[in-house]
Amino acid sequence: MKINLIWVGKTKEQFIRDGIEKYLKLVSHYADIAIVEVKEEKGSNRVMTTEREGERIMKLGMPYVLLDEKGMNLTSVQFAEYIGQHAPRVNFVMGGAFGVSDKVRAGAQEKLSLSRMTFTHEMARIFLLEQLYRAFSIINRKGYHH
Repeated sequence: MKINLIWVGKTKEQFIRDGIEKYLKLVSHYADIAIVEVKEEKGSNRVMTTEREGERIMKLGMPYVLLDEKGMNLTSVQFAEYIGQHAPRVNFVMGGAFGVSDKVRAGAQEKLSLSRMTFTHEMARIFLLEQLYRAFSIINRKGYHH
């Protein structure tokens, strides 16, 4: 399976980079995962920032599933089923500090939520990777998910 993780900006926090590396290594046994970092826009104007970042996301020309706080909530088992249904390829988009533009939201094939809680966009990266690892563990009947 091929999975592209498209997110805005570089991961600045070392402990998050370490966690990302850990889960990338674990998931690599099940899928080919690529991280596509879209350049983060500087500034405090929410609309301008998300529109410029959104243009960069849309320019990639990939169909995608948007990680969005208002997206569909799934259990880990349901997420595993979702991943299984989207083989052989899925692209996930995660916005930056201000989220994503309306255009990016409208262009999504589907929207999923990691939680009803709010996380930093950097923390959400490691949570998505952990859930991908958990999903593949469920699909392959490994002992990680109890």
